[in-house]
Amino acid sequence: MKITIYPPQKQAVGAFDGGKITEQKPIGFPGEGSAVKGIGPLFYWAWAHTPEEGYIPMHPHQAFEIITYMVNGQAAHEDSLGTRSVVQAGGIQVMQTGSGVSHAERFIGPDSEGFQIWFEPHIREALQRKPTYRQYEHEAFPVQPSEGMTVKTIIGEDAPVELVTDIRMWDVELLPGSTYRHSLQAGKVLAALAIRGDGGAWTAAGDMAGTVTPVSFQNKDFSVLEAEGTAASELLLTADSKLRMILIEVPAEVDYPLYKKR
Repeated sequence: MKITIYPPQKQAVGAFDGGKITEQKPIGFPGEGSAVKGIGPLFYWAWAHTPEEGYIPMHPHQAFEIITYMVNGQAAHEDSLGTRSVVQAGGIQVMQTGSGVSHAERFIGPDSEGFQIWFEPHIREALQRKPTYRQYEHEAFPVQPSEGMTVKTIIGEDAPVELVTDIRMWDVELLPGSTYRHSLQAGKVLAALAIRGDGGAWTAAGDMAGTVTPVSFQNKDFSVLEAEGTAASELLLTADSKLRMILIEVPAEVDYPLYKKR
């Protein structure tokens, strides 16, 4: 198991609407300077904050599957398909941009916070499909509470979001002293962003006896955990303080060509 921690200084940053929207980017666009240049079909990941309100005017997209997942506040959406909608905290907007769609977005506070994440399907095939927009509020997602933690499945298992790209995504909250377990299959990569709390650590028990020394991380750090060998790895996420993590699991390799400009 390879575990790499990227602090905010190794992530890209961005801003819109004269700085009303600011972004920390675990994975930025090509040329933005983020240390991570994409992970398999996980192409782009921005963490946006807006104290009051910020607007991004109409702009086009093609091929990519794009989600906006809100942590706090609201996100208003309008597009060339005729959509006008607002998603609340805990909800998600899903665009399969296909042959092409334009959209505008407004982040509405106070203290609006959310993620825009791009997933890359086979682009040539995606360009042949009609664009779609779907929206789901928090109540549509399976939430599994257990002792000391809550695990919300955003993509995968019984979650309502359906993508072409092979993606799994979770929103995990842990109380101090609790442990989250994640089985990472060979050929998979887990990307994780700490959005609340300090003092977390990863421990991996792979296909060797014993455990690997824990790898610590802090708030706003981006973790990339890569399975190695042919056996699944058992990952343990432990919390010394109240912790909230966004986890995305993707294949390290796909059987179609990926966008090259990374």
